[in-house]
Amino acid sequence: MTARQAWLFSKARLEKAGFAASQAEAEARQLLGWLVGGGAGLWRNLEAELSDEQLRRLEDALRRRAGGEPLQMIIGSAVFYGLELAVRPGVLVPRPETELLVELALKLLADLASPRVLDVGSGSGAIALAIKHQRPDATVYATDVSGDAVRLTRENARRLGLELTVLQAGLTGGLSDLDLIVANPPYLPAADAASAPPELAWEKPGALYAGADGLAVALPLIEEAARALAPGGRLALELDPRNVTTAAARARQLGFVETAIHPDLSGRLRYLTARRG
Repeated sequence: MTARQAWLFSKARLEKAGFAASQAEAEARQLLGWLVGGGAGLWRNLEAELSDEQLRRLEDALRRRAGGEPLQMIIGSAVFYGLELAVRPGVLVPRPETELLVELALKLLADLASPRVLDVGSGSGAIALAIKHQRPDATVYATDVSGDAVRLTRENARRLGLELTVLQAGLTGGLSDLDLIVANPPYLPAADAASAPPELAWEKPGALYAGADGLAVALPLIEEAARALAPGGRLALELDPRNVTTAAARARQLGFVETAIHPDLSGRLRYLTARRG
């Protein structure tokens, strides 16, 4: 089977598994790039024959994808804010909407020299690494309660040559005098698990669900942020549109000012920013 035939075969298999044609085509391209090395050279050599081992790997990958396993976990990587990150089962796959959280965070840092930044619940390290890549002058910390996530964040930092201080700790990890705390915490109400898409079964529930209202992590984080931020320090959170206004109200109760709620690309209110008074 040639590379071209493998691409068309993969697209057909994914469509048969229920993926929309556009998604099937895009994912077939990603799978083929992963299989043979990708890059511009891939599309100049579509008539190259694939080996038996490559075909075996492709068949296994298609079977797993049809079963709902996220593509990023199958190929072992995800691109986030222009950075290629290793991903693993049990650690949240970086989502495109979280790139908008990074955009907001960078705007909050725009007028600060050498800021101290904390990414809470780092997972793969996506947010922390994106900020460090864009702001090399920043001192960036990352915390996560999961040992697997801490190891993965450190692995990605080493591979990208970006310096982070990574701590296995809950929430702010005892840090203080921070200029920015940014987080994409678990924020889905627990009841959502009953109707969740199959892809979410591959990610750790603790990285997705947070109590009856989805705020079991975010509210304690806001309370800790009120103490851990330096005066005038900023908070930036990605939350569920169903609970972001409640989180904003709690931030105001704790003395945060300039609280604002921002929409995602589909217009749903998803991001909270605030400044410690």
